[in-house]
Amino acid sequence: MRLLAPILLLTIALQSCSEYQKVLKNEDVKAKYDLAQKFYEEGDMKRANRLFEQIAPKYVGKPQGERVMYFLADTYFQRKDFNMAGYQFERFVKSYPKSEKVAEASFYGAKSYFELSPSYSLDQTDTDKALAKLQNFINAYPDSEYFDEANAMAKELTTKKEKKAYEIAKQFNKLGEFDFSFLTPAVAAFDNFISDYPGSIYREDAMYYRFESATQYALNSFQVLQKPRLKEAQEHYATLKKQYPNTKYAKKADDLIEKVNNELEGSTQQLEAK
Repeated sequence: MRLLAPILLLTIALQSCSEYQKVLKNEDVKAKYDLAQKFYEEGDMKRANRLFEQIAPKYVGKPQGERVMYFLADTYFQRKDFNMAGYQFERFVKSYPKSEKVAEASFYGAKSYFELSPSYSLDQTDTDKALAKLQNFINAYPDSEYFDEANAMAKELTTKKEKKAYEIAKQFNKLGEFDFSFLTPAVAAFDNFISDYPGSIYREDAMYYRFESATQYALNSFQVLQKPRLKEAQEHYATLKKQYPNTKYAKKADDLIEKVNNELEGSTQQLEAK
């Protein structure tokens, strides 16, 4: 009795495989449609996808065309072929703009590009594309059941872009420890970051490291150039303390501003002595 169940399952599987191969090779579009739908409902996305691929061109302009195109896109998505899924969902939206599935297709098209977004350290072209698609969906379908998920994905991608921009600026800061010429682009990069991402979770960090970069640059400048650069460092410190009175960088920032003030005071006394 114990052997009967596995044997029965194997027999069914072989029959299904035989049926699939037979339908796959013949020209009966209706038979392919019925079997593709059967596989789709059973969750066999690989075989459903193959059949939908074959019949999709045959249903263009026909009543079932909308259904076939959506299923085709969804089978790509379920198989994690997100490049093709994104492309097919976009085709669906363009082909059937009045479909009751258009919002869902727009969402899953955007989600396909979200899944393609790489690590923050890599090129973010796909991230930009995903953000644009998600924002379009959010703007077009504020009452959709997928609205919250779309917002969460958009936030995650925005944070990823923020992290990349922040890490680039931080790298200039790090290189400045060995070569002070990198501190000027570090300050500029932190300036841009603070301007571009006003609500970023890295804003406090960026403000501190901008101040640190400006300070180190000023302290290592020729004496004739020091005063305006020291004053600029003071301004960055004041901005940090104003925005974050209880900043987590308080001790390090206070130690640095003491050096800036002492250096500025010494510079002023030297000028007065002359």
